[in-house]
Amino acid sequence: MTTVKEAGLATIDMKLEVIVIPVSDVARAEQFYRKLGWRQDVTPPGSGVFQFTPHGSACSVQFGKGLTWRRPAQPREPT
Repeated sequence: MTTVKEAGLATIDMKLEVIVIPVSDVARAEQFYRKLGWRQDVTPPGSGVFQFTPHGSACSVQFGKGLTWRRPAQPREPT
């Protein structure tokens, strides 16, 4: 097997910095992450976007009204 270096290819240092999550209730989600003690990062005032980062992490979660077209997951029926 040829390694990346042997093939003469460049490597890219990729890091996951933000995950956008769909939520059905933005205020409830905000309170949830506050109660976890996650740091609330600065977002544009009045944007309706919230960003929280767990302590010691380089990756944050973002949520807010109209931030993603994805629908929030629905709870499953017990089987």
